[in-house]
Amino acid sequence: MSVLYKADPDRGRAWSAIFARNAPDIEFHVWPETGDLTKVDYLVAWEPPPALVEKLPNLKVLFSSGAGVDHLDFSTIPPDVPIVRMVEPGIVDGMIEYVTLAVLALHRDLFDYMRQQAAGNWQPIKVVPAAARRVGVMGLGVLGQAVLARLGTFGYSLSGWSRTAKDIPGVVCHAGADTLKGFLNQCDILICLLPLTDETKGILSQRTMAALPRGAALINVGRGAHLDQQALLDALASGHLSAAILDVCVPEPLPEAHPFWRHPHILMTPHIASMTQPETAALVVLDNIARHRNGEPLMGVIDRFKGY
Repeated sequence: MSVLYKADPDRGRAWSAIFARNAPDIEFHVWPETGDLTKVDYLVAWEPPPALVEKLPNLKVLFSSGAGVDHLDFSTIPPDVPIVRMVEPGIVDGMIEYVTLAVLALHRDLFDYMRQQAAGNWQPIKVVPAAARRVGVMGLGVLGQAVLARLGTFGYSLSGWSRTAKDIPGVVCHAGADTLKGFLNQCDILICLLPLTDETKGILSQRTMAALPRGAALINVGRGAHLDQQALLDALASGHLSAAILDVCVPEPLPEAHPFWRHPHILMTPHIASMTQPETAALVVLDNIARHRNGEPLMGVIDRFKGY
């Protein structure tokens, strides 16, 4: 039995050590060292080139090394090979930390205080209680629900929107396109955690932003392609939106002259909201491999038709 890892090589070496300790019977190879490609049963990858997949005649499962799968070209992966997204404690904890940081920064007016500090201006801003802030999350999967659970501990009024109906304690849930405008009308802080699909590409549009209350703020930790960049610049220029925190963009990184870089109401981070942690991710994959070998259902299999 053989596993091939083709993603970040430094993390790959950490994965290799974990497999050696916990499953010495499984061969583990880190690209470009591959071993016998005809013996590879499991591929862990971010963007596997089609030519590589074609050389794996006995591939049984493709594990994405990240939480999303929009970077994968499904047409190059045999239809009988399950595609499994990465959902592991490190990714979930990292996203909770980042979104909590972003929401609190917006809630407690850190953008304003940073500008005031630069101007030498000591001027308190009236504190708004958390219960008076309405925070909405687009995307109610594992990450969205984990983020909402943590934000609930601060007392925010919480709502969520997803493609299909969800029932989450303490969260007003909305489902389907017909409910999107009503959901947006209630969001002082909007968080995008949607998967990227044909339906969600560009969803953070002028129409979406216009439906938010005046002065609302945006946090995008989904994918850069969710956001209409010009629509955001226009919404900030008009004052309809007050600020945006972006962990993703298109392209990554943005060109040096892009207006986001120096915009006083935009904070950008380099796609670091949550990262796969080898110490936990490798064990999650090992558990799934054991499930597969025992004929049990895999955890995290994506629906190719839905794209997530």
